Amino acid sequence: MFIDEVVITVKAGNGGDGAATFRREKFIQFGGPDGGDGGRGGEVRFVADSNINTLVDFKFKKKFQAEDGGNGAKKRCFGKNGEDLVIKVPVGTQVRDYESGKLLLDMNTLGEHRVFLRGGKGGFGNEKFKNSIRRAPKMAEKGREGAEVKVKLELKLLADVALVGYPSVGKSSLINKVSSAKSKVGAYHFTTLEPKLGVIRLGEERSFVIADIPGLIEGASEGVGLGDKFLRHIERCKMIYHIVDVSGIEGRDPIEDYKKINKELTKFSEKLANKKQIILANKMDLLWETEKYEEFKKYVEADGHKIYPISVILGDGIKEVINETYTLLQDIKREPLEEEANILQVIKEQKTTKAPFIITETEEGLYDVDGAMVDGVLAKYIITYEEESVITFIHMLKNLGLEEALREAGVQDGDTIRIADVEFDYVE
Repeated sequence: MFIDEVVITVKAGNGGDGAATFRREKFIQFGGPDGGDGGRGGEVRFVADSNINTLVDFKFKKKFQAEDGGNGAKKRCFGKNGEDLVIKVPVGTQVRDYESGKLLLDMNTLGEHRVFLRGGKGGFGNEKFKNSIRRAPKMAEKGREGAEVKVKLELKLLADVALVGYPSVGKSSLINKVSSAKSKVGAYHFTTLEPKLGVIRLGEERSFVIADIPGLIEGASEGVGLGDKFLRHIERCKMIYHIVDVSGIEGRDPIEDYKKINKELTKFSEKLANKKQIILANKMDLLWETEKYEEFKKYVEADGHKIYPISVILGDGIKEVINETYTLLQDIKREPLEEEANILQVIKEQKTTKAPFIITETEEGLYDVDGAMVDGVLAKYIITYEEESVITFIHMLKNLGLEEALREAGVQDGDTIRIADVEFDYVE
């Protein structure tokens, strides 16, 4: 089954929490803090694998997550780092942000290994918070949460030459003739229902890759017929074989077919339309009047393209085309499709903005304190409910502007404040 587009969610591993423990040994009355740090969360990586040619492996599994880091423990024991997650994709896969459509990774090189998401940092144990003033800290740092993002994987085949043309003009027959590809052939439209790659070998270390996509029809760039679903597969190619049936046995006009296909390429992508084209006038063996070919040749050459008369069935003219193609390809560089966006910036843009402090008066007369600053401190530290820990927690928020926010909200001396299920009286 050929699957070239899927939507999945990937998440880096969370960092492990630091430990808030104390040394407890016989004959040692005042053991100090000995909590170890948490382990790092696993990374998410993408690898371009030559053994995979479709995204079918992602059809049923939609969530991919790296392993979380282990928590720290007593006696300065560090948590274990989480295992990295390696996601193998076909060469030519693009990873896009699902929400914005921005390109995050373009896996267009065989064996390419890219880090996509970094794992969350492990939290410090309480030993790291010990100083000359705080001799026995009862708090530890929470591990950072691993980033999570919903992405769209799009496969764009990596070929040197792409075959375009109306259905039944001989594209599948040509790729079968010149390579080991086994495209289905038949005397009816849309014989090819999925893209296929073939390797054309001219000799030792002399070869190029050709892609056969389903036939185009008028309106394909808007999705008519098999449409733009397959046009993206030829965006990476260096040049195009534009095959036209010059025999007219189906009542078609070769010039009109040529113009309409090029119009669809232009509407889909100017870059695609401007690629080098070789025009292959196929089915010359069925053409009894050479005037028709000469008229078509004159039009194509006036349009700036070179034309080759061929017969795929008889094999006439194909060798010349292949040799000329190999020579041309040596001087054509593969163009980058688009620039990659910074994934950290994309994730940051998607996060909802929250006010630093959100203070709400409840029916019981309490003032609940929430907001980005509270979330930040709670996300960063493991707060125990002992007096020292609570005092430290409140001092952190005070330094971040809590006191001023309470005054602006109308909190008076003696009112009860509640933050993260901890209640205390406000004293000016």
